[in-house]
Amino acid sequence: MSAILGQRLVFGAGGAVAGLTAAATLDLARSADELGFDLFTLSDHLHSTRPTVEPMTALATVAARTERIEIGTNVLGLPYRSPAVVAKTAETLDALSGGRFVLGLGGGGFDAEFTAFGLTERTPGGKVDALREAVTIMRDLWSGGPGDFVGRHFSTRGARIDPLPAHPIPIWLGSYGPRSLALTGELADGWLPSLGRIGLPEAVARRAQVHAAAEKAGRDPSAITCACNLIVRIDPTRTPTPELVAGTPKAVAAQLIEIAKAGFTAQLLSLPTTPDQELIAKEVLPQVRTALP
Repeated sequence: MSAILGQRLVFGAGGAVAGLTAAATLDLARSADELGFDLFTLSDHLHSTRPTVEPMTALATVAARTERIEIGTNVLGLPYRSPAVVAKTAETLDALSGGRFVLGLGGGGFDAEFTAFGLTERTPGGKVDALREAVTIMRDLWSGGPGDFVGRHFSTRGARIDPLPAHPIPIWLGSYGPRSLALTGELADGWLPSLGRIGLPEAVARRAQVHAAAEKAGRDPSAITCACNLIVRIDPTRTPTPELVAGTPKAVAAQLIEIAKAGFTAQLLSLPTTPDQELIAKEVLPQVRTALP
């Protein structure tokens, strides 16, 4: 079962990295495993201007070629796949990885990708409704089914999966709007925004919305993992921005400490090469862990 729970301080690799071959992606994942990163994730952009890998297929290979690092999607675009099929795929991937899988899921923020593939296009409100239905279907199937569900966007009739997951599979939602943040607090195990999209002050405000929704649903807000995607570069010539954590190793560590103190304790760092990962693992992360035991 995933050890990335609640407010534990963890560091991820992969994430928003794109433009890599399948072989380079695997090298990055194996490096992250050897260097002690906690999580390796892959984004889900099947239609892109740069090379991409299909994340669930790639993560199955990563699971087989790594020993301890957890693996996850960052995040699956809901229109690409039936939620009932995702439930079965996630169960298999979790079993193959020895319980190391975290399912990141989103309503789909890049409509051009879905249009190109001839898939369902939804309004912003429809995306939130579809996301709720998807989580409901997956949790129902994982709990034993057979699932009978009729919604506006998805339906199942006597669906079941066998075997069932050996333990609950965490679901992290990549959400931004008020309704999707409320859904995250009500149902999800984690929240996964990209700080480059909203900046840290706004992320803190939206985290409060997630926590308020959790309390309203009778849940413990501290049980929700607050993660974030970060683009990080060790480069003293670059100036930090809301989209970029940059500078000397000491400066980067200070920025990561600030983000963690703001409540984002699962930090998924976009590092494009294995040397970048090694530099961060050896020169930055020990400083952060020492400051935040």
